[in-house]
Amino acid sequence: MRRIGIIADDSMQGRATPSRGLEQTAQYVASEFRRSGLKPGAAGGSYIQRFGVTRWVIDAGASTVTLVSRGGRHVARVGTDARYIIGKVPDQPVRGSVVLIAAADSSDLLAGADVRDKLVLLVLDFSRPLAANLNQKITELAAAGPKAVLVLSNRDSATFAQRLADASRPRLERNGTPAGTGAPVVELHERAVGAALTELGIDPPRLRSLARAERRPVAGLTIELRLEKQVSSQGLVPNVVGILEGSDSLLRNEYLVYSAHTDHIGIRPGGNDSISNGADDNASGVAGLLELAEAFAQPGMRPRRSILFLAPGAEEDGLLGSAHFTEHPTVPLSRVVANINMDLIGRNWPDSVIAVGLDHTDLGKTLQAVVRAHPELRMTPIPDRWPEERIFYRSDHYNFARKGVPILFFTSGTHPDYHQPSDEASRIDVEKQARLVQLLFYLGAQVADTVSRPQWYADRYREIVERR
Repeated sequence: MRRIGIIADDSMQGRATPSRGLEQTAQYVASEFRRSGLKPGAAGGSYIQRFGVTRWVIDAGASTVTLVSRGGRHVARVGTDARYIIGKVPDQPVRGSVVLIAAADSSDLLAGADVRDKLVLLVLDFSRPLAANLNQKITELAAAGPKAVLVLSNRDSATFAQRLADASRPRLERNGTPAGTGAPVVELHERAVGAALTELGIDPPRLRSLARAERRPVAGLTIELRLEKQVSSQGLVPNVVGILEGSDSLLRNEYLVYSAHTDHIGIRPGGNDSISNGADDNASGVAGLLELAEAFAQPGMRPRRSILFLAPGAEEDGLLGSAHFTEHPTVPLSRVVANINMDLIGRNWPDSVIAVGLDHTDLGKTLQAVVRAHPELRMTPIPDRWPEERIFYRSDHYNFARKGVPILFFTSGTHPDYHQPSDEASRIDVEKQARLVQLLFYLGAQVADTVSRPQWYADRYREIVERR
């Protein structure tokens, strides 16, 4: 609890990326690694691995969506009529012919060969509940080769205005690795282009009322999308890396990685309390990481394999810290046998924890054996309760998994205080967290002492690693 209180203190100012508070947190974690006797795990005998980042926004004054037809040009402006959502921001304007997809049910398949090198006009109905997996389907559509995806929106004015405000917040990317993958996805409100659609015989209300999906090329229509970035700041971000060398002369050359991200979302002005302290997200995980480092470093506790303790930065901005580490590892990634990741582990149910990855590798069986061996901990791992939230893709274990490293991700899930100033240290169930961290100690000891490495199940390996 003392460690959570330090990391989630107001003096850390919410640990935004980059910030003085995040740097202070990294230095604190490094000093605790040093105090526990861990070796520096970064280059040059340092505990800190740094990478450059650029914070940017879409320049609303220079970004537009233009519909060109026989009836003329109709211009919608980003920031007023449209918002950039995700995807790679093109260096030059993209222009081309159009495929219309009207998804009568928002769970309909969206990706298809007909979208390649086209601009997709995707008609959805935001006046009714959307499918839980819609975001995943739009991501798949953007990865299917279109030049851009334009989501035609009928949101009410207040909701759309809030979406515009959210989209105007600065975004972060690692230097040399532009943010986003797949085609750019832009939400375009139909009020801005209604006249152009009418000229082309496109009736959005009719399309939304169809019982079956409709997809077809739109003759006589060309769309041009222009997105311009505006850089607001640049800086360096710390990953903290410490290594406890294994006791076996051969297995010490292999590594188990424990990870927990240090950053949070910083200061959000407007309320009585503007500092989002992130006690559960993720001071809880970092405190667990430090407790594990201290425990394994005790006399007689050192396992046969080495253990690498990783505290990445910039998780909240797209898993950037773990992406940098897995692309620039300080130990050979081929020698990393598993990653155990912790994020939001101090709240919710007192006797259970979500364990993502139970069915990916035989680590799930190892975990169940450890649970059976330690009933005194009263901690039951359960599968992901909210698959529609895509938790697997939202924390640092994902960057290890996509490189072929077996993972287990432990989280107690979100709560009303998630990403709010009310995520305070006083609300942590520290007794529950203590039992969970003990369980993760026994799990790591089993993995680090077993000669055979954890193994992927073939179908999950094909789905997660080979299909990237």
